[in-house]
Amino acid sequence: MILDQFQLDGRVAIVTGCNTGLGQGMAVALAQAGADIVGVNVSDPVETRAAVERLGRRFLDLRANLGDVSCIEGLVTEAKSLTGRVDILVNNAGIIRREDAIRFSEKDWDDVVDLNLKTVFFFSQAVARQYLAQGGGGKIINVASMLSFQGGVRVPSYTASKSGVMGITRLMANEWASHGINVNAIAPGYMATNNTVALRQDESRNAAILDRIPAGRWGVPDDLAGPVVFLASRASDYVNGYTVAVDGGWLAR
Repeated sequence: MILDQFQLDGRVAIVTGCNTGLGQGMAVALAQAGADIVGVNVSDPVETRAAVERLGRRFLDLRANLGDVSCIEGLVTEAKSLTGRVDILVNNAGIIRREDAIRFSEKDWDDVVDLNLKTVFFFSQAVARQYLAQGGGGKIINVASMLSFQGGVRVPSYTASKSGVMGITRLMANEWASHGINVNAIAPGYMATNNTVALRQDESRNAAILDRIPAGRWGVPDDLAGPVVFLASRASDYVNGYTVAVDGGWLAR
C-alpha cells in the first residue's frame, strides 16, 4: 500500500535546531510518522521533547554549539545509542545576521556561513559515513531558503550560505545516490515563526509580503510536515539532489 511507504517506524532521525519553530514542526511530524528523535540544540527543547514523547516515541536530548564542527562525530555516536543506527538527518539549525552589505562584518559573515553551510556539510558527511557502515541507505534533508534562489537584501552571509546549501545538496546527491543515500532540501517560504515576528508586525512589510504570496497567507511549521516526512521516507527513494520550495507560490509570482 502506498501509505505504508511513508511510515518511519523503527527509524532514528537526528534533527538539529528543533527546540522551536520549523525544526520543532519537522521533528514532531517525523515522530508522528513513527520515528524516534535525536534533537541537537543549544537550549532545552522542552516543548519538542514533550510532544514527541506524547506520541509514544523516544527523544534523545543532545546539546551542542554546532558552530564548531569538532562536536559532530560525538553527536552521531551518541545518536546511535537509541537503536544502534541512524536513518535520517535534518540539517535545520541556522542563524541570520542583517546589515547593509557595505558595512557587513567578517564576524557576521563567518558565524552565519560556519553554522548554515560548513556544519551542514560536515554533519552530512559524518552521517553518510554512518550510513555506509550500516550497509548503505539513509536520508539527508537540508533546510535551504527562498534566498537559495534569490539575492535578498541586507543578508549577504545568509544568502551565500543558503545558496551554498542548495549547491552542496546536489553535490552530495551526485556522490552518494549510488549508495542508496538520498540527499534533498526543503526551502521554506515566509513562515510565521519567532524569527519573523518583526516582519509580521510591520504593517506595510507584512502587506507587501502577503501580496506576493499566491496562497495569501504566511506559512506555518505544519506546512513542512508533509514534505519532510516524504523526503525522510521510502516514498522519496528516487528523489535525489532536489530542493523543494514550500512557499505558497512565492517563487511562481
